Amino acid sequence: MTKPIILTGDRTTGPLHIGHYAGSLANRLACQDSHEQFLLLADTQALTDNAHDPEKVRRSVTEVALDYLAVGIDPTRTTICLQSHLPALAELSMLYLNFVTVSRLERNPTVKDEIRARGFGRDIPAGFLCYPAAQAADITAFKATVVPVGEDQAPLIEQTNEIVRRVNATANQQILPEAVAVIPKTGRLPGIDGKAKMSKSGGNAIPLSASPDEISAAVKAMFTDPNHLRIEDPGRIEGNVVFTYLDAFDRDKTAVEALKEHYQQGGLGDGVVKKRLDDILQALLGPIRTRRTQLSKDPGYVLDTIKQGTERARERTDATKREVVEHLGLFRL
Repeated sequence: MTKPIILTGDRTTGPLHIGHYAGSLANRLACQDSHEQFLLLADTQALTDNAHDPEKVRRSVTEVALDYLAVGIDPTRTTICLQSHLPALAELSMLYLNFVTVSRLERNPTVKDEIRARGFGRDIPAGFLCYPAAQAADITAFKATVVPVGEDQAPLIEQTNEIVRRVNATANQQILPEAVAVIPKTGRLPGIDGKAKMSKSGGNAIPLSASPDEISAAVKAMFTDPNHLRIEDPGRIEGNVVFTYLDAFDRDKTAVEALKEHYQQGGLGDGVVKKRLDDILQALLGPIRTRRTQLSKDPGYVLDTIKQGTERARERTDATKREVVEHLGLFRL
């Protein structure tokens, strides 16, 4: 039987952190055998709000690839490819922009929220505004039918499917499949400071490559319940980052529920809970850090992995682009 095709990836703006592991990397590991998986190093997309610093984007390509390999992504089972070296993606993006309006792009909830968060006002980079069409190109070029995204990204998949339906209607046949957005069970983790978004640039994330001391320092600094001043005081678990992380990473769910109950009743100090989380994160990130260090000593292997994956992806995406151009009836030489 043909495996379902899954497309996922990350913007190359810096090394990945534990939020990426909980929200996407763990699921990618689980999908390596059940799906035909393509993992996109999204350097072109990273430029949409980092065009002032292309060196950071370039440098981060190998950093993100190292993180992929260190967590256990197997390049023989998952194709790791570089977005900027797949010309069909740019060509399909240009085609798809004729099937969507500026007003529809501006109404996309994900785009609106990101524009507001970045304070662009009306000075929106055109590449940023047009990202939904570019993502539609990424997804359809691989003919992906499964796209894991955060809940806040689901409107982008909806818009991809709108473009797919318009292209298919214009061609009068089903050239491209629609995709299903798969929302991970673990939502976006908050930053260690309790802010809603963990980010590489915000200084509130734990990198996958964090040292033991860095992990411990981050856990000690985590936001808990500011009103839990004494051990005997009842504590709140809502908004308590330590418990949010335990929910995401502690496999002993029964023990976590018991800790929550004890904490809410009073008599359980923050230090005890943080010690448990520290132990769990050390056990999770230690092997990843070791593999990453070993892989970083062989940059040729990492580069060859990206090159070989990109070549395989180019064959797939070029074939889709030719099919779209042909069925849309564009002039051929």
